[in-house]
Amino acid sequence: MKKFIFLVIFFLSSAVASAELKTKEIQYRADKVKMKGYLAYDDAFSGKRPGILVVHEWWGHNAYARKRAEMLASLGYVALAVDMYGDGKQADHPDSAKKFVHEVTEKQGAAQKRFTADMNLLKKQSAVDKNKIGAIGYCFGGSTVLNMARQGMALKGVVSFHGSLATQTPANPGKVKARVLVCHGTDDSFIPAEDIANFKKEMTTAGVHYQFISYEGAKHSFTNPDADTYAEKFDMSIAYNESADKQSWADMRAFFEENFG
Repeated sequence: MKKFIFLVIFFLSSAVASAELKTKEIQYRADKVKMKGYLAYDDAFSGKRPGILVVHEWWGHNAYARKRAEMLASLGYVALAVDMYGDGKQADHPDSAKKFVHEVTEKQGAAQKRFTADMNLLKKQSAVDKNKIGAIGYCFGGSTVLNMARQGMALKGVVSFHGSLATQTPANPGKVKARVLVCHGTDDSFIPAEDIANFKKEMTTAGVHYQFISYEGAKHSFTNPDADTYAEKFDMSIAYNESADKQSWADMRAFFEENFG
């Protein structure tokens, strides 16, 4: 009997030891540009599971975006931190960040082509349920996922963390397939009250199932621990807020659990 118990413990321990977070860099092309993605999943989870795209801040595809992909993987999702700029470009100054953003947003159709390539790449992963795809984004990435939802992309749900809400292509009734969650800081000086009012009106008029959650005292970039460093270095009105970061992540988890079933 003791030998049997020992063997059971041994095999269980071996299974736990072999199950771990897996990550890998993936190169692909979109809009004739070489892209560098970062895939994360946990092989402790079996079978097909939802896939979630992670769209970076205006700083580019960096360690922060990859960290969020790994956090999603630990929840049982397959996550792909995408590269919207190409070649894994990262900005070291707000001026270069603006330049990279404009290169994507001012070229007609570029953002949609790149996001579509990201989504197709994620769907091809063997562990992904291609009918359950979501997306999250931070700052520039938050604006991106909202715009992809507006364009009718086949997403189950999108979550914007301190992303811009204004758009030149508002959602049309019946076009948006995704449910929407916006995580917003009450002290975010980058997003005018008028934009918030217009966004809520737009979503209601278009019949979108959406949630808008505000976090008291949170400034722009409230989820990024590096925000305080950027704020001091570049004199920006941004700041990390641990409470808002944790609560918005919990709200995202509940949102996806509800929408993925």
